[in-house]
Amino acid sequence: MNKRRLAILGSTGSIGTQACQVAQLHQDRFEVVALTAYASRDKLFEQVRTFRPKLAGLVKPIPMDEIPEDLHFCEWVFGPEALTLAAQCDCDDVLVSVVGMVGLSSVLTALRHHKRVLLANKEALVAGGHLVMEAAAREGENYRLPVDSEHSAIFQCLEGAAGNPVSHIALTCSGGPFRTWEKDAIRAATRAQALKHPNWVMGQKITIDSATLFNKALEMIEAKWLFNVAPEQIDVIVHPQSVIHSGVEFADGALIAQLGTPDMRLPILYAMTYPERLPTGGERLDLFKLQGLTFERPDEERFPSIRLSRECMLAGGAAGCVLNAANEVAVGKLLQCGEQEMMNVGRIFDTVEETLQRVGHLKADTLEDVLEADRRAREVAASLLN
Repeated sequence: MNKRRLAILGSTGSIGTQACQVAQLHQDRFEVVALTAYASRDKLFEQVRTFRPKLAGLVKPIPMDEIPEDLHFCEWVFGPEALTLAAQCDCDDVLVSVVGMVGLSSVLTALRHHKRVLLANKEALVAGGHLVMEAAAREGENYRLPVDSEHSAIFQCLEGAAGNPVSHIALTCSGGPFRTWEKDAIRAATRAQALKHPNWVMGQKITIDSATLFNKALEMIEAKWLFNVAPEQIDVIVHPQSVIHSGVEFADGALIAQLGTPDMRLPILYAMTYPERLPTGGERLDLFKLQGLTFERPDEERFPSIRLSRECMLAGGAAGCVLNAANEVAVGKLLQCGEQEMMNVGRIFDTVEETLQRVGHLKADTLEDVLEADRRAREVAASLLN
């Protein structure tokens, strides 16, 4: 059996690291041929030693003489070109697990070069969903496979749909650290409080997004594009135990859901091996140990991110891009603040909503349109925060 050749963009992040783990677990099935990171050089060096790829790159450039001599066996590239070259290298699959708008151009580059895309970058679909879906359609239905646990769960449920149309998508979330907090308390919350996620250990940006439910707001837009559903067909369900990862309801009322332990290696490996399933090496779900599963409706007064997502989907154009960019700027500002600075979580909600109002309707017909909308939104959001 031929090994699938894999390029991992963002290999030192949480998703990329776990992809490396399952690739190493199944060395007989995968050959890692390209690895890129933003700036985590030492971690990347260790991955290169382990997998010996043909290409490695750092988006944040360093002098070539700082690359250890024992790693000169592969081609090294630096700057944004590292992502471009990795996305079109001699491989079968490209795992796009980078953070930010660079993910969109990476996905489009990979599809243009007939690579199967394993998608773990939200911005690609949120900002340029129709561009990605059109490019994927030219290659074939299975040329874009979701890696996010929720979208992977929906995709797995749809595998048994037999062509039946979807009635509703059940998109689950843990509710984050502010699930039971009052509105005023959430708005006044600090960076440190927002970074205390009850279920997951993740990067700082996505942890903040989980606290504000902007992570779920972005996933709603992703689901719209991935599964061709209308905004009113997407139901967000707060499920604190994180056992049901999402589900699909059909016309007859049947709800098919995907359950499992909260382990990202499952959706990562499923995308890497689709349509096969291989062991992840992780813990199996023991139904006899479950003490009860609970479900709640998200409160859009306390978490306006859900409302803003629906408004953006209905508005169309570049609204999703603007929402994403404004949120990214606001979260970045919160993370940069010192302990004595008085920015709180409420300013994220306010900045995103006011940016959407000020920017207004922008088109998103081309990649250039999307990048311009992203630039304008960031400019407006930064001016509001400053």
